[in-house]
Amino acid sequence: MAGAIIENMSTKKLCIVGGILLVFQIIAFLVGGLIAPGPTTAVSYLSVKCVDARKNHHKTKWLMPWGPNQCDKIRDIEEAIPREIEANDIVFSVHIPLPSMEMSPWFQFMLFILQLDIAFKLNNQIRENAEVSMDVSLAYRDDAFAEWTEMAHERVPRKLKCTFTSPKTPEHEGRYYECDVLPFMEIGSKINVGIGEIKDIRLVGIHQNGGFTKVWFAMKTFLTPSIFIIMVWYWRRITMMSRPPVLLEKVIFALGISMTFINIPVEWFSIGFDWTWMLLFGDIRQGIFYAMLLSFWIIFCGEHMMRNHIAGYWKQVGPIAVGSFCLFIFDMCERGVQLTNPFYSIWTTDVGTELAMAFIIVAGICLCLYFLFLCFMVFQVFRNISGKQSSLPAMSKVRRLHYEGLIFRFKFLMLITLACAAMTVIFFIVSQVTEGHWKWGGVTVQVNSAFFTGIYGMWNLYVFALMFLYAPSHKNYGEDQSNGDLGVHSGEELQLTTTITHVDGPTEIYKLTRKEAQE
Repeated sequence: MAGAIIENMSTKKLCIVGGILLVFQIIAFLVGGLIAPGPTTAVSYLSVKCVDARKNHHKTKWLMPWGPNQCDKIRDIEEAIPREIEANDIVFSVHIPLPSMEMSPWFQFMLFILQLDIAFKLNNQIRENAEVSMDVSLAYRDDAFAEWTEMAHERVPRKLKCTFTSPKTPEHEGRYYECDVLPFMEIGSKINVGIGEIKDIRLVGIHQNGGFTKVWFAMKTFLTPSIFIIMVWYWRRITMMSRPPVLLEKVIFALGISMTFINIPVEWFSIGFDWTWMLLFGDIRQGIFYAMLLSFWIIFCGEHMMRNHIAGYWKQVGPIAVGSFCLFIFDMCERGVQLTNPFYSIWTTDVGTELAMAFIIVAGICLCLYFLFLCFMVFQVFRNISGKQSSLPAMSKVRRLHYEGLIFRFKFLMLITLACAAMTVIFFIVSQVTEGHWKWGGVTVQVNSAFFTGIYGMWNLYVFALMFLYAPSHKNYGEDQSNGDLGVHSGEELQLTTTITHVDGPTEIYKLTRKEAQE
């Protein structure tokens, strides 16, 4: 009878396939570690204190901190007192990028955080739960001689969380508070002051490196046809069967579609078009893939329960759906709103913070429930395998070796799945605690870039391997090794996989992992 390719593949061939995939996996890590630069760069900007005495601040004029048409500047707040400059007439202006540098569409995104330098004054201390209100304007131009075009103008509130570590005495006046950084968004800002004496405003801009973007786009362009071709080949083999596809085959195909959806390099268009929604679109694509991946693991482990309908997995798939929905709503409340207001952050208000935490907590609870279900199902699978291995000694040598090989291949895929998940977590932790690069002699390895390209390549290879190994095989297991040669009662069936590829129903590895209906 015909089974899946993994059922009929010898251990030697399986190791060869695994070796080839491992080579591609190493290449994926090396591409990021040795070729690509770091994924992001942080640039610090110090605002320039410009004077704007007009009542319609920023409506008709943009104050340049440097250049031929730079604004009227003051060095510090004390200089404003003898010049009778009011606080609301002081504009903290920032031009991005720095002089002699250029912005590029290859940067893909820019994230800015705000750091306030606030000096301690006995007669002007920061109140408890103080809030700074910023009248922020954002504009852009395509070259140094073009007119500025306004992108956004909002009044942005931000809560201050500052501590003063020294005693609040006259001799400590002038020392700075230690304040948490504030979420912010790009370029020029104008501040109304009432929360202490602001000395300076600093912005830290984080953008994706153009060199990393090019490597990332190249990987997507290469992987898209690879996954698409294997997906078409896999489904063609499924449709050649005389029976309709079963649930596991459909889920593997859906996993291939979601991987292809992530791979399609639509980001190339963002270089020539102003597509500000690409970050949100990327989050949605990743969410769909990971939801399908988690669903596949549940159905793969649960096939031993003889369920061929998604409704049979509602307890396990339900938490995935609820958690994914919560994270989608959270993302829409954050990045969705930022499409029209780049200065918005859901974390800046008490209600927004509580709402965001509620979505994240519910998603976390769903994730915990999912892994509890998954661990229980994996335990059942291996318990059933161990229990039915006692039948192997009664078989003929050829038949016993065949089934032992099938057991090995099933466990092999389970361990590969566990290794992929573990590597994702390990490399994420390493990328967070390291400085971003390692040096060995004259070679510099970009750890964070290697993490992104390596893990991205790993999941592509995982999906590729699934569709290849679980496609129906054209190789038949000989009639001379049918159930009659088991050396056991002819009515006893022993099968060892979670695949169903035979025209009449289950094949080789299936029933070994199945709960017997009589139990």
